[in-house]
Amino acid sequence: MVKIGKVAQEKTAQGKGAQGKGAQGKGGRGKATQGKTAQGKKGRKKECDDAEDGKLKVANSLKVRHILCEKIREANKALELIRSGERFDKVAEKYSSDKARVGGNLGWMVRGSMVETFRDAAFKLPPSTVTSPIMPADLVKTVHGYHIIMVEDRK
Repeated sequence: MVKIGKVAQEKTAQGKGAQGKGAQGKGGRGKATQGKTAQGKKGRKKECDDAEDGKLKVANSLKVRHILCEKIREANKALELIRSGERFDKVAEKYSSDKARVGGNLGWMVRGSMVETFRDAAFKLPPSTVTSPIMPADLVKTVHGYHIIMVEDRK
């Protein structure tokens, strides 16, 4: 089980040009943005951090990597390599049996585009990196085979 530290997260400003005025910009007719922050490109702050209560924030899409193996023996070999310190993307290139062999990168995926068991496992994971991935404790079994999943980002 992975323990996640608590990190405070401020809500992002909504709408175009929200700079302390209304959500509609200069006109000031939208909701007030007082007490909210706008950071980063296009006024958005990453929402991949944990909520104050230690739970992950609700996300609609994930930037996902995975390793798909048809045989459990191959999946377990890949999992052991990752746990011993091998980079996730390098292990994916060697062991993954699908077309996402380029480091196992599936890109951004929305909830409805994933098989149910894959989705359930992926949305429980916090973001991590290929050099120190956070993965489910067990392999994820779907109709396609056995998956090792990691999430790079959430939004």
